[in-house]
Amino acid sequence: MSNIQDQIQEELKHAREVCDSPDSNSGECAAAWDAVEELQAEASHQKTKEPKKNSLEQYCSENPEAAECRLYDD
Repeated sequence: MSNIQDQIQEELKHAREVCDSPDSNSGECAAAWDAVEELQAEASHQKTKEPKKNSLEQYCSENPEAAECRLYDD
């Protein structure tokens, strides 16, 4: 996840440079900020993809044969 955060920071820096440049046009500035928004959206999607497991779920993932992890049909 830190890799995408690094990319976001780089794109933010780039967008600021492009938009602050006196010879840049509004299209270049908009495209630079679009790139930032796309990376931020991807980072958000990655966070929601992987729900965190509680301690019992982690234990059962590592020890599925444990008594605490048995599943019973009703």
